[in-house]
Amino acid sequence: MSVNSITTNNNPVLQPPGGQQMGQSDFLRLMTAQLSQQDPFNPVDNQQMVAQMAQFSSLAGISETNTTLQKISEQLTAQTALLKDIKAATPPANNPTT
Repeated sequence: MSVNSITTNNNPVLQPPGGQQMGQSDFLRLMTAQLSQQDPFNPVDNQQMVAQMAQFSSLAGISETNTTLQKISEQLTAQTALLKDIKAATPPANNPTT
């Protein structure tokens, strides 16, 4: 039985175009390739596979949360600027002294 070295060019390396981050479809493609190339007499441990899927799911949730928080931050910044503009445009109230 021969084993290919990991330094040979027989092992394809998947890289997204333009150096972009990998997404869910990339992960599923890699997982499918991993499953199709595994040794049927020594399959991938189910716990490892579930752990990988859980990590990716967690990462996707964190990414979505970061995007949402960024949008909220932008809206708060815009509202703060608008309130400052309104305050600057409003004439000061007359305070009668008694």
